[in-house]
This record gives sequence, structure tokens and C-alpha cells, in this order.
Amino acid sequence: MPDLLTTDEAATYLRLSERKLYELVANGAVPCTKVTGKWLFPKAALDRWLAAGLVAPAGLAQAAAPAIVGGSHDPLLEWALRESGCGLASLPEGSEAGLRRLARGELMAAAIHLHRLDGDDEEANVEAVAQLSGLHDAVVIGLARREQGLVVAAGNPLRLADMASIAAKRARLAQRPQGAGAQLLLLALVARAGIPLDALALVKPACPTGPDIAQAVRAGRADAGMATRAVAQAAGLDFVPLTWERFDLVLRQRSYFLPGPQALFAFIRTGAFHERAQELGGYDVAQAGEVRQVN
Repeated sequence: MPDLLTTDEAATYLRLSERKLYELVANGAVPCTKVTGKWLFPKAALDRWLAAGLVAPAGLAQAAAPAIVGGSHDPLLEWALRESGCGLASLPEGSEAGLRRLARGELMAAAIHLHRLDGDDEEANVEAVAQLSGLHDAVVIGLARREQGLVVAAGNPLRLADMASIAAKRARLAQRPQGAGAQLLLLALVARAGIPLDALALVKPACPTGPDIAQAVRAGRADAGMATRAVAQAAGLDFVPLTWERFDLVLRQRSYFLPGPQALFAFIRTGAFHERAQELGGYDVAQAGEVRQVN
């Protein structure tokens, strides 16, 4: 059997009539995608859907998720949510927390930037989404590539350059909560440098967002912390670039075509969005709005 099933093949595979299958498609209840006007059904996604026990007596129609974008905080995304008129609220709690809420139906979308200890970060977002059984029908939409690094005091008085210099100088390092993308990056960079985590002078409590990292540095509670160039620039602090990362939005297929997400996706393709990204600094939005993964 092919990896992508046509409507009649999927109906036969699921032992449903084509009419019933079309009803499920209309309700956004079955994993599928539309290509050149025809519905296609990824067999692997159908298998995960069945294994997850999602068949319900009420015809699988599910309540719409709350109009909230959770996951990671980002200045450009925050601005786009306001300016696009999409009506979506923001609940920034970190990438992994956002994915968990999305899987439980508590969010309409989650913003993520994930990192792995082995250093292969380019596909970390799509691979993580593909492996989550609760997100069998997820879509990953590219928002931007972002420059991540160290936010330090103006003039970088300690001459910090990387994790090794932070450890050697016992610089006070602000950190993000467990599961936040910036914290995952910090742990990955420390591991790649071969530095024990207890060799760092970590500041507690953790800072909820990038701007909170900047505030800790500006107030003198920390010497450095992990955040984006845009955060450092907005706070008038110096920035030590360390890497570029993927910053993506994840949502369910049934939510993709709703008015709120569609308004946001239309806006991030506009010139105004691209101009704002350039103004904030540290963004590459050439692929904004592109579909990176369909489960």
C-alpha cells in the first residue's frame, strides 16, 4: 500500500464509506492534506490516529482549541499577533510546555525552537513534532530563523565569547525554565563544549522570557544570559552571537484554515512584517509562512 492514500484507498483502509470519510475531513477529524485539489491521507498518520484511540462515537468532531498561541516568547511574533488583527492571544511558557498544551488541546498553536545535544538543530523542531503521538495531525509553519547568543552588559566588560569563557570567569549566567528553547540551547552548548553544568555560576530563579534575561543583566543580577539579538538590541545591551535557529509555529491541520491563523499567516508574508524583522535585528524571514512539515 502506498504511503499516501487517495480518498477511496483511505476509505477502504479505514473500512468507512467515502461519504463518511468526507464528513470526517470536513470536521477536521482525520489526518489529511490537500494537493492540487485532491485529498491525500498519509498512511503513517492514519495508523497513529487509530492507535491513539481517537475514534469517538460523536463522529470525531472536536471542540475548537482556545485562540491562544503558546510556547516560546518572541518579540517579532508578539508584534505580529497584535498588528495582524488575528485575535490570537499569547501565552509564552517555553517550547516544550507549548507542545504539551497543544497536544492537550489547550492552545491553537505553539511557537517552538528546539535544540539537541548532538548539534543537529536544523530539523529538531519537525522531528520533535513528528514523534509526539498526541500531534498526529500537526502542521509546522516556518516563522523565521533567529540569531541566538549571549546578552551581556554594554561594552561586554567581562569579554565573554562562549560557554568556556563564562565558566573560566565564573560569570553569573541567567537561565530560562526547564524545557524553554533557550535553556535547551544553553544545555546543548555546554555539553558540546565539554563543560560540567555545575562549573557555571547559574543565577536563580529562572527568567521566564528573553526580556527577563535582559532585565537581569541590566539590573546587575547576572553577567549574561541566553536570548536573541532582538532582545538585546531592544534593551540597549551588547550581544555575543552564537548560532542561528529555526523558530516555527505548530498547530493542528483542522486549526490551520481557521480565520485567526489564516490572518496571521497572511500578515507574516507582508512587507510590513519583513520590515519589522529587519528593524528588530537578528531575523531571517525569507521563508515565513512556508509549510515545513505535515504529520
